[in-house]
Amino acid sequence: MTPRISRASWRPVSTRVLAVAFATAVALTGLPSLTHTAEAAGPLKPGQRCDELHGLAGDNIPVGGLPRYDASRDKRLWDSYEYVNPGMAFDGLDPTDAEVKAAGKNYKQYTHNDPRRIYARFNNQSKWKNFRDYLVKQYIPNQGNDPRGDAFERKVVKDMGLVGPDWICQKEVYFKDPQTGKRYKRVLDAYNKKTREIVEIKANGKPNRTQVPADKAWAKNPGWKSYKYTMVFGEDQAGEGRNFIRTMKRLAGPDRVREYNFHSDQVPRAPKWAEKGPYRANYPYMSTGNGANGGSRGGGNNIISQSPNTAKAWKEQQGIIRSVDRNGSFPKGPGGVDFTTLDLSYVGTPVKGQGLNYAFTAKKLPDENAGGWGAQPNAQLISDAFFTWLALTPDKFWVNLNPDQPDRVMDSKFASTDAGRVLLEADLRMKHDFFKAMDPQTDLGKRFWAALPRVDGRPCFTGIRNWIEPKTAQVREQDGGIYILDAPLRLQSTPQDFTTQPGGEAICNPTKAERRQAQAVIDRMIVPDVEKTINTAPQYADLRRVYTARVAAEWIRQQDARHPTDYHTLINSNDVKRWPLRAPNQHWDKDALFRKYREIFTKGEFKYNVDTAQGVMVYIVGGVDFSKQPKRNIPKAVFRTQHHYAPRTAKIAVDAMTDDADNDTAVMLGGNSDGKSAGGTTPTPAPTHTGTPTTPAGTPPPGHRPSHAPTSPAPGHDQPSTPPGKNDNDGGGLADTGAQVGLVAAIAAVLLAAGFLLFRAKRRRPQD
Repeated sequence: MTPRISRASWRPVSTRVLAVAFATAVALTGLPSLTHTAEAAGPLKPGQRCDELHGLAGDNIPVGGLPRYDASRDKRLWDSYEYVNPGMAFDGLDPTDAEVKAAGKNYKQYTHNDPRRIYARFNNQSKWKNFRDYLVKQYIPNQGNDPRGDAFERKVVKDMGLVGPDWICQKEVYFKDPQTGKRYKRVLDAYNKKTREIVEIKANGKPNRTQVPADKAWAKNPGWKSYKYTMVFGEDQAGEGRNFIRTMKRLAGPDRVREYNFHSDQVPRAPKWAEKGPYRANYPYMSTGNGANGGSRGGGNNIISQSPNTAKAWKEQQGIIRSVDRNGSFPKGPGGVDFTTLDLSYVGTPVKGQGLNYAFTAKKLPDENAGGWGAQPNAQLISDAFFTWLALTPDKFWVNLNPDQPDRVMDSKFASTDAGRVLLEADLRMKHDFFKAMDPQTDLGKRFWAALPRVDGRPCFTGIRNWIEPKTAQVREQDGGIYILDAPLRLQSTPQDFTTQPGGEAICNPTKAERRQAQAVIDRMIVPDVEKTINTAPQYADLRRVYTARVAAEWIRQQDARHPTDYHTLINSNDVKRWPLRAPNQHWDKDALFRKYREIFTKGEFKYNVDTAQGVMVYIVGGVDFSKQPKRNIPKAVFRTQHHYAPRTAKIAVDAMTDDADNDTAVMLGGNSDGKSAGGTTPTPAPTHTGTPTTPAGTPPPGHRPSHAPTSPAPGHDQPSTPPGKNDNDGGGLADTGAQVGLVAAIAAVLLAAGFLLFRAKRRRPQD
C-alpha cells in the first residue's frame, strides 16, 4: 500500500513548479547536527522514539506516512505554532552609548537576565555599529533558533503521524562520500528503518550549510540507495533552498528526494516572567499608548523593526546577516516583501482594555533579497493617518488649492500632520500627471489633440475641475473585524470657469456644445489613463495608504459610538500633537506648496507644440482639483467565495507574518494595539502552545529604558475651522449602510479639495 499522511492533507506538485516557487524552511533543533570527518567521530547515539522524545506517547495519533512525490500541504490546513524566544524578553532595550560602553566585553560576568550581558556581547562584535540593529536583527533571531526548531519538529511529528516504535528521532549515522572517502556524522530528525525513510524537518527556507556535505554524501553513496529522503519545510523556500533540492535530486535521483511544503507560521513569544518587565518593546502603530503595555506588539512589528528605511541600508544589512548567519539558521525576515506596497487591510473589533487587532498587507517578491526595506515609515504613516482621522472633527477634512484663496489652503491642525500633507501633495501630483497624459509626443496625447473640437482650426477646451473619489470599495465586517479588501479611487473631471486667469491669450471661446464635446474627449481618453496611475503608480501609494486608514478610522468611530473603546477620549479631540509631520517632512509648509501651485497656475507647467490650421502653436497648461464620494461593501456570499481564508489569515497575521492564502502574491502582518499578542492575552482564540517558557532566576536590574513607548495624549478641543465653500468641499463622514456588513464605506466628506485648471494659449509661432 502507498503510505498516506494522517492529520495533514497534501497535494502533488511538479518538480518544475517547485524549483520556482516552492516553500521550505530549516529546522534548528539545537541538538547535534554537525558535519565531521571520521577522525572527529565518537560513538553514535541511537536516538529515541519520536513520540516519546516530543511527549506524544499515548496520544491518539494515527500512524501516517509521507507523500510519494513533491507536495504542498492543503491551504485548508495552514496554521501557526508557538515557541518561547528568551531574547524577546529584551526586545525593547534602548540603552545610551555610555551604558553600553560601561558593560565592557566580558559578558560571562553577567547573568542571563541582566541586559548588560547583551551590551557586552555587542561590544565583542564589529559588524553592527548600532546596538538596536544588533539586538533586533541578530541577537533576538539567534536566541530563538533552537526553541523554534524544537517546536516545529514536534508539530510535524504530531501532525504527520511520525509516531510508533519504527519512527526514531535524533538518530546519529555516518554518511560516506564515495568520491572523496570522507565520512560525515549526521543527526537525522526522523528515521524509519522499516519503511526506509529519512525525514529532515526544517523551519525556514534554506538548508543548514554545515549539513550539506553530509547530505550530498548520502545522495552519492550506493549503500543508502534503498532509502528516500524527504524535506519538510515550514516557510517559503529561498533560492538557496531550491538550489539544494535540485542538487540532491540530481545526485540521488528525482524519485529518492522529495520536498513537502508544510506551511506553518512561527510565532515567537517572550518568556512569561518578562511580559510586564521593563525591557519589552512597545511600538506606536495603531496604539494609543494608554493600555497596560503602553504600545502595540505582534509578529508584524517584529518584522517591521528589522526593515531599514532605504534600499542601500537593506543591502548592507543583508551582507552583515550573511556573514554572521553562517549556517543559514535565522528565520525569515523582511526580505522578499515589497514594503512600498504596505497598506492596512484588517482591524478587529476594538474592545476597551483589550486593544485592537490589526493587519497590514504587502506584495511578495520572488527574490528573497529583494525588497525588505521601507516598512517602518509606511507603517508609521498608516498609523498616524488613522489617528488623525479619529482625532480631528470632520469639518477639518479638506484641502483647497484655489488661486483666489491663499488663506484657506487647509485647516492648520490638519496641515500639521502627514495625512494632510499627503492629501495636498497628491493634489498637485494629480494635476501634473493629468497634463502629462496630454503630451502630443505620446500616442495617447497625439490622439487626444486630434479628437478635440476645433474652433477656427485650433483644438479647443477651456477651464476644467478635476477631483478624486472612491469607486465601490470591497469591505466586509465579519467575525469581529473589518476587512478592507479593495479601495480603488476614481478620477472625475468637469468643465468650470474661474475668476483668476493665467497669463497669455485665450485660445478659444467654445460654445456649450463644444465644451461638452471637449469634456467627452477628456473623459474618454485622459481620465481613464490618469485614474489607472492613481490606483497603481508608486507616487500615489501614500495617498492610497491614507485613504484606507480613513476607512478603518471611520469604522472605529462607529464602534465607539455603540460602546466606548480605548480610542473614546481621542475621537474628535482635535489634538494631533502626537502624530506630527515626521522627518524628512518635519518642516513642510502648506503655504510654500500653495505658492508653488499658484506659480504653475499663472505661468503653466507644460508647453506642447500642437498642429493647428495656423501652424504649430505652443499650448501652456496648469492646475488641479480633488474631491470624494460614497463607497459600498460586498455581501457575505461573495466574501466566502473570493476571500475564503481571510478570517484565518488575519488571525495569524496578528502574531506572525503569513502568506495570504487568498492571494499568492501577498503577505499579511500585524499586531495588537495594546500588546495583547506576541506574549500577552490575545482577544481572539490563540494557537495551541507547544513549549513551556523558562523563567530565569533573579530580578532584572533597574535603570534600563524600554524603547518605542509612546506618551499619552493630552485631550483638547479646538473650535472647528471653516472648510472651503460650496464649490470646493462639503463636510461629512463615513456612513453605515445598515447591511449585513456593518460598515459601508460611504465617505460624503470631501477628503481632498484643491485648486483648478485653466487652459490657455500663451503664444503662437509659425510652423517650421
